[in-house]
Amino acid sequence: MKRVAAVDCGTNSIRLLVADADPATGELKELDRRMTIVRLGQGVDRTGRLAPEALERTFAACREYAAVIKELGAERVRFVATSASRDAENRDDFVRGVVGILGVEPEVITGDQEAEFSFTGATKELTGHPHIELPYLVVDIGGGSTEFVLGDGEVRAARSVDVGCVRMTERHLLRDGALTDPPSDAQIAAIKADIAAALDHAAEAVPLTEAATLVGLAGSVTTVAAIALGLDHYDSAAIHHSRIPLATVREITGRLLRSTHAERAAIPVMHPGRVDVIAAGALVLLSVMERVGAEEVVVSEHDILDGIAWSLAVREG
Repeated sequence: MKRVAAVDCGTNSIRLLVADADPATGELKELDRRMTIVRLGQGVDRTGRLAPEALERTFAACREYAAVIKELGAERVRFVATSASRDAENRDDFVRGVVGILGVEPEVITGDQEAEFSFTGATKELTGHPHIELPYLVVDIGGGSTEFVLGDGEVRAARSVDVGCVRMTERHLLRDGALTDPPSDAQIAAIKADIAAALDHAAEAVPLTEAATLVGLAGSVTTVAAIALGLDHYDSAAIHHSRIPLATVREITGRLLRSTHAERAAIPVMHPGRVDVIAAGALVLLSVMERVGAEEVVVSEHDILDGIAWSLAVREG
């Protein structure tokens, strides 16, 4: 067993997984998994820079995570940074801050690397499952980007596209810095057009319709699943490997797009940091399902974090 710590810093959230990994058996025993909404990607699509307040929120979470990593005694730490820090002009400020707090340099990985980690994390425990057919299409809907990975144990094709819940919200649902609640038909149509163009781009590299099983990852997907399951609190065990039908996703997406901030905030399982961006995230999921022709999505709580942890477990030296 190797005790490892994986940190995934995305556009909307930063997450930590500390686990004992056994490469010989394929077992990953979770010791601590947590998530903090930091909105690192605040304004990046518009300004091209990480905002000072967004950096400070992220560094505060890093300090919390450093304490957890030290307490649990992880032997190896890997910090992976995704869309927002990949796009920002001042990402060196971000790198220096993380190194100063955690002692490891954040790896600003490519979209294809992100996709491979997500695929490994999401599908490792699905291999051999009697009721889940191959190949899988893993779709990781983040804040700034969405990753598509097709594979059947190994990655066959992957592509990252710049469509995510935060990016779509900031690009189309803000007017003079304030959220339009609920969005107009024209705003929804603009998001749909961006998603359609992104799906066209993804399909150039990934044969989307060849998938037998659609596996959905990340907060937009798990939140839609929690709403579909009627949970009165967030229950990771209930959400993990739940199967949400297309008709249910369509109904929930429509409801979220018609709702006000207060109505979304009143949903029991809604994380406060997702209230403003969940409608756009749900619309991405719905659009993917319709394009792929998926009658349901298999929801996974295991994702890029688990893939990063496995990369540490099998790394030599």
